[in-house]
Amino acid sequence: MINYNGNFKDQPLDHFNNRGFLFGDSVFETIKVIDNKIIYWEEHYLRLMSSMRILRIQIPSLYTPDFFEEEIRKTNLKIDSFFNGRVRLTIFRTKGEVYRPDSNEPIFVINSKKTDRKLFNVNLQSYKVDLFKDYLIQSNLISNLKTNNRVVNVIGSIYAKENDLENCILLNDQKFVAQFLNGNIFIVKDSLVITPTICSGCLNGVMRNKIIELINKLPNLEIEEKDFSPYELISSDEIWVSNSISGIIPVTEYRKKLFSNKVAITVLNYLNKQIIKS
Repeated sequence: MINYNGNFKDQPLDHFNNRGFLFGDSVFETIKVIDNKIIYWEEHYLRLMSSMRILRIQIPSLYTPDFFEEEIRKTNLKIDSFFNGRVRLTIFRTKGEVYRPDSNEPIFVINSKKTDRKLFNVNLQSYKVDLFKDYLIQSNLISNLKTNNRVVNVIGSIYAKENDLENCILLNDQKFVAQFLNGNIFIVKDSLVITPTICSGCLNGVMRNKIIELINKLPNLEIEEKDFSPYELISSDEIWVSNSISGIIPVTEYRKKLFSNKVAITVLNYLNKQIIKS
Protein backbone atom coordinates (compact mmCIF):
# COMPACT_ATOMS: atom_id res chain seq x y z
CA MET A 1 0.00 0.00 0.00
CA ILE A 2 1.27 3.46 -0.91
CA ASN A 3 0.01 6.78 0.41
CA TYR A 4 1.00 9.31 -2.22
CA ASN A 5 0.23 12.81 -0.94
CA GLY A 6 -3.06 11.60 0.57
CA ASN A 7 -4.01 9.28 -2.30
CA PHE A 8 -3.84 5.53 -1.66
CA LYS A 9 -2.60 2.98 -4.18
CA ASP A 10 -2.99 -0.78 -3.65
CA GLN A 11 -0.18 -1.67 -6.01
CA PRO A 12 3.16 0.10 -6.03
CA LEU A 13 3.78 2.10 -9.19
CA ASP A 14 6.97 1.40 -11.10
CA HIS A 15 8.43 4.84 -10.48
CA PHE A 16 8.12 4.36 -6.71
CA ASN A 17 10.26 1.21 -6.97
CA ASN A 18 12.81 3.01 -9.13
CA ARG A 19 16.19 2.70 -7.40
CA GLY A 20 17.17 6.07 -8.85
CA PHE A 21 14.23 7.52 -6.92
CA LEU A 22 14.76 5.43 -3.77
CA PHE A 23 18.54 5.62 -3.40
CA GLY A 24 19.96 7.77 -6.18
CA ASP A 25 21.23 4.50 -7.66
CA SER A 26 21.64 5.86 -11.17
CA VAL A 27 23.91 7.76 -13.53
CA PHE A 28 23.04 10.26 -16.22
CA GLU A 29 24.40 12.37 -19.06
CA THR A 30 23.15 15.80 -20.10
CA ILE A 31 23.83 16.18 -23.80
CA LYS A 32 23.61 19.05 -26.27
CA VAL A 33 22.00 18.43 -29.66
CA ILE A 34 22.40 20.81 -32.62
CA ASP A 35 20.44 20.20 -35.84
CA ASN A 36 19.86 16.57 -34.82
CA LYS A 37 23.59 16.06 -34.20
CA ILE A 38 24.60 14.85 -30.73
CA ILE A 39 27.54 16.98 -29.60
CA TYR A 40 30.51 15.07 -28.12
CA TRP A 41 28.52 11.84 -28.23
CA GLU A 42 31.54 9.52 -28.01
CA GLU A 43 32.79 11.28 -24.86
CA HIS A 44 29.36 11.17 -23.22
CA TYR A 45 28.91 7.50 -24.07
CA LEU A 46 32.32 6.46 -22.76
CA ARG A 47 31.80 8.36 -19.52
CA LEU A 48 28.38 6.76 -19.08
CA MET A 49 29.77 3.24 -19.57
CA SER A 50 32.67 3.98 -17.21
CA SER A 51 30.25 5.23 -14.55
CA MET A 52 28.12 2.10 -14.90
CA ARG A 53 31.18 -0.10 -14.41
CA ILE A 54 32.26 1.79 -11.30
CA LEU A 55 28.75 1.47 -9.82
CA ARG A 56 28.64 -2.20 -10.90
CA ILE A 57 25.58 -1.75 -13.05
CA GLN A 58 25.44 -4.45 -15.70
CA ILE A 59 26.15 -3.28 -19.26
CA PRO A 60 24.04 -5.27 -21.75
CA SER A 61 25.54 -6.02 -25.16
CA LEU A 62 22.62 -4.02 -26.57
CA TYR A 63 24.00 -0.81 -25.04
CA THR A 64 26.19 0.22 -27.95
CA PRO A 65 26.83 3.82 -29.07
CA ASP A 66 24.65 3.25 -32.14
CA PHE A 67 21.79 1.89 -30.03
CA PHE A 68 21.59 4.90 -27.74
CA GLU A 69 22.18 7.34 -30.58
CA GLU A 70 19.18 5.88 -32.40
CA GLU A 71 17.02 5.93 -29.25
CA ILE A 72 17.90 9.59 -28.69
CA ARG A 73 17.15 10.37 -32.34
CA LYS A 74 13.75 8.65 -32.17
CA THR A 75 12.89 10.54 -28.98
CA ASN A 76 13.87 13.88 -30.50
CA LEU A 77 11.84 13.19 -33.65
CA LYS A 78 8.73 13.02 -31.48
CA ILE A 79 9.33 16.71 -30.74
CA ASP A 80 10.77 18.09 -33.96
CA SER A 81 12.19 16.67 -37.18
CA PHE A 82 15.03 19.22 -36.90
CA PHE A 83 15.77 19.09 -33.19
CA ASN A 84 17.89 21.57 -31.24
CA GLY A 85 18.05 21.29 -27.48
CA ARG A 86 19.19 19.17 -24.57
CA VAL A 87 18.83 15.49 -23.82
CA ARG A 88 19.15 13.71 -20.49
CA LEU A 89 19.99 10.02 -20.69
CA THR A 90 19.53 8.34 -17.30
CA ILE A 91 20.35 4.74 -16.44
CA PHE A 92 19.27 3.19 -13.15
CA ARG A 93 19.44 -0.25 -11.64
CA THR A 94 16.24 -2.31 -11.71
CA LYS A 95 14.12 -3.45 -8.78
CA GLY A 96 15.13 -3.66 -5.17
CA GLU A 97 13.60 -1.83 -2.22
CA VAL A 98 16.61 -2.24 0.07
CA TYR A 99 20.23 -1.21 -0.39
CA ARG A 100 21.27 -4.59 -1.76
CA PRO A 101 19.80 -4.74 -5.28
CA ASP A 102 17.89 -7.78 -6.51
CA SER A 103 19.58 -7.38 -9.87
CA ASN A 104 22.27 -5.28 -11.51
CA GLU A 105 20.33 -5.06 -14.76
CA PRO A 106 19.75 -1.49 -16.01
CA ILE A 107 16.81 0.50 -17.33
CA PHE A 108 17.27 3.69 -19.33
CA VAL A 109 15.15 6.83 -19.60
CA ILE A 110 15.62 9.57 -22.20
CA ASN A 111 14.20 13.07 -21.66
CA SER A 112 14.46 15.64 -24.46
CA LYS A 113 13.78 19.36 -24.26
CA LYS A 114 13.78 21.69 -27.24
CA THR A 115 15.57 25.05 -27.05
CA ASP A 116 16.23 27.83 -29.53
CA ARG A 117 19.95 27.99 -28.79
CA LYS A 118 22.27 26.19 -31.19
CA LEU A 119 25.98 26.95 -30.83
CA PHE A 120 27.49 28.08 -27.53
CA ASN A 121 26.65 31.73 -26.91
CA VAL A 122 28.81 34.18 -24.97
CA ASN A 123 26.93 35.28 -21.87
CA LEU A 124 27.42 39.05 -21.56
CA GLN A 125 24.90 39.48 -18.76
CA SER A 126 25.75 39.85 -15.10
CA TYR A 127 26.86 36.55 -13.57
CA LYS A 128 27.55 36.93 -9.87
CA VAL A 129 28.85 34.00 -7.83
CA ASP A 130 30.10 33.20 -4.34
CA LEU A 131 31.21 30.24 -2.25
CA PHE A 132 28.74 27.75 -0.82
CA LYS A 133 30.36 26.51 2.39
CA ASP A 134 27.48 24.89 4.27
CA TYR A 135 28.33 21.44 2.90
CA LEU A 136 31.49 20.05 1.32
CA ILE A 137 31.86 17.46 -1.41
CA GLN A 138 34.09 14.43 -0.91
CA SER A 139 37.37 14.24 -2.78
CA ASN A 140 36.89 10.68 -4.04
CA LEU A 141 36.02 8.73 -7.17
CA ILE A 142 32.27 8.69 -6.55
CA SER A 143 32.17 12.49 -6.60
CA ASN A 144 33.62 12.41 -10.13
CA LEU A 145 30.54 10.55 -11.38
CA LYS A 146 27.33 12.15 -12.61
CA THR A 147 24.89 10.31 -10.34
CA ASN A 148 21.44 11.26 -9.08
CA ASN A 149 22.95 12.05 -5.66
CA ARG A 150 22.79 15.82 -6.04
CA VAL A 151 21.49 17.07 -2.67
CA VAL A 152 24.41 19.47 -2.09
CA ASN A 153 23.84 20.96 -5.54
CA VAL A 154 20.13 21.42 -4.84
CA ILE A 155 20.67 23.08 -1.45
CA GLY A 156 23.42 25.23 -2.93
CA SER A 157 21.09 26.33 -5.74
CA ILE A 158 18.49 27.38 -3.18
CA TYR A 159 21.17 29.32 -1.31
CA ALA A 160 22.19 31.03 -4.55
CA LYS A 161 18.61 32.07 -5.28
CA GLU A 162 18.11 33.40 -1.76
CA ASN A 163 21.26 35.52 -2.07
CA ASP A 164 20.70 36.83 -5.62
CA LEU A 165 23.55 34.77 -7.04
CA GLU A 166 23.68 33.05 -10.41
CA ASN A 167 25.82 30.20 -9.13
CA CYS A 168 27.97 28.98 -6.25
CA ILE A 169 31.39 27.41 -5.97
CA LEU A 170 31.67 24.16 -4.03
CA LEU A 171 34.64 23.23 -1.85
CA ASN A 172 35.85 19.73 -1.07
CA ASP A 173 36.64 18.16 2.30
CA GLN A 174 40.19 19.55 2.08
CA LYS A 175 38.72 23.08 1.68
CA PHE A 176 40.05 23.33 -1.87
CA VAL A 177 37.94 24.63 -4.74
CA ALA A 178 36.19 21.73 -6.51
CA GLN A 179 33.55 22.94 -8.97
CA PHE A 180 30.42 25.01 -9.53
CA LEU A 181 26.92 23.79 -8.68
CA ASN A 182 26.23 22.97 -12.33
CA GLY A 183 29.63 22.55 -13.91
CA ASN A 184 33.39 22.63 -13.64
CA ILE A 185 35.44 25.70 -12.76
CA PHE A 186 38.36 27.34 -14.55
CA ILE A 187 40.34 30.40 -13.51
CA VAL A 188 42.65 32.48 -15.68
CA LYS A 189 45.83 34.27 -14.60
CA ASP A 190 47.51 36.07 -17.50
CA SER A 191 47.88 33.31 -20.13
CA LEU A 192 47.57 30.43 -17.66
CA VAL A 193 44.24 28.62 -17.33
CA ILE A 194 43.83 26.53 -14.16
CA THR A 195 41.23 23.93 -13.23
CA PRO A 196 41.05 21.60 -10.19
CA THR A 197 42.39 18.07 -10.55
CA ILE A 198 40.03 15.12 -10.78
CA CYS A 199 41.31 14.13 -7.32
CA SER A 200 39.58 17.25 -5.95
CA GLY A 201 36.24 15.45 -6.27
CA CYS A 202 35.09 17.59 -9.17
CA LEU A 203 32.84 16.16 -11.85
CA ASN A 204 34.79 14.46 -14.61
CA GLY A 205 33.06 16.76 -17.06
CA VAL A 206 32.96 16.20 -20.80
CA MET A 207 33.23 19.94 -21.45
CA ARG A 208 36.04 20.23 -18.88
CA ASN A 209 38.05 17.65 -20.79
CA LYS A 210 37.30 19.25 -24.18
CA ILE A 211 38.48 22.64 -22.90
CA ILE A 212 41.71 21.12 -21.54
CA GLU A 213 42.27 19.35 -24.86
CA LEU A 214 41.63 22.54 -26.82
CA ILE A 215 43.84 24.83 -24.72
CA ASN A 216 46.70 22.36 -25.05
CA LYS A 217 46.58 23.07 -28.79
CA LEU A 218 46.46 26.88 -28.54
CA PRO A 219 49.86 28.60 -28.80
CA ASN A 220 49.13 31.57 -26.55
CA LEU A 221 47.54 29.74 -23.62
CA GLU A 222 48.67 27.16 -21.06
CA ILE A 223 46.51 24.81 -19.04
CA GLU A 224 47.30 23.41 -15.59
CA GLU A 225 45.34 20.99 -13.46
CA LYS A 226 46.01 21.66 -9.78
CA ASP A 227 44.23 22.03 -6.47
CA PHE A 228 43.86 25.60 -5.26
CA SER A 229 42.28 27.44 -2.35
CA PRO A 230 39.45 29.98 -2.56
CA TYR A 231 42.02 32.75 -2.01
CA GLU A 232 43.22 32.27 -5.59
CA LEU A 233 39.80 33.17 -6.96
CA ILE A 234 40.06 36.82 -6.00
CA SER A 235 43.49 37.16 -7.64
CA SER A 236 42.31 35.69 -10.95
CA ASP A 237 41.65 37.66 -14.13
CA GLU A 238 38.75 35.44 -15.16
CA ILE A 239 36.55 32.72 -13.67
CA TRP A 240 34.51 30.37 -15.85
CA VAL A 241 31.72 27.86 -15.42
CA SER A 242 31.87 25.01 -17.93
CA ASN A 243 29.24 22.43 -18.82
CA SER A 244 27.99 20.53 -21.86
CA ILE A 245 24.95 22.72 -22.49
CA SER A 246 26.38 26.25 -22.13
CA GLY A 247 30.01 25.54 -22.99
CA ILE A 248 31.66 28.36 -21.02
CA ILE A 249 29.93 30.97 -18.86
CA PRO A 250 32.23 33.83 -17.77
CA VAL A 251 31.75 35.03 -14.19
CA THR A 252 31.35 38.81 -13.98
CA GLU A 253 31.50 39.27 -10.20
CA TYR A 254 32.83 37.42 -7.16
CA ARG A 255 32.90 39.13 -3.76
CA LYS A 256 32.64 42.62 -5.29
CA LYS A 257 35.51 42.03 -7.71
CA LEU A 258 34.65 42.36 -11.41
CA PHE A 259 36.17 39.94 -13.92
CA SER A 260 36.96 40.11 -17.61
CA ASN A 261 35.97 37.53 -20.24
CA LYS A 262 38.49 37.94 -23.06
CA VAL A 263 40.06 34.47 -22.81
CA ALA A 264 36.67 32.84 -22.25
CA ILE A 265 35.34 34.33 -25.49
CA THR A 266 38.43 33.18 -27.39
CA VAL A 267 38.14 29.58 -26.16
CA LEU A 268 34.37 29.52 -26.71
CA ASN A 269 34.80 30.67 -30.30
CA TYR A 270 37.28 27.85 -30.90
CA LEU A 271 34.82 25.35 -29.42
CA ASN A 272 32.11 26.57 -31.80
CA LYS A 273 34.49 26.26 -34.76
CA GLN A 274 35.22 22.66 -33.77
CA ILE A 275 31.51 21.86 -33.63
CA ILE A 276 30.87 23.42 -37.05
CA LYS A 277 33.71 21.41 -38.59
CA SER A 278 32.69 18.11 -37.00
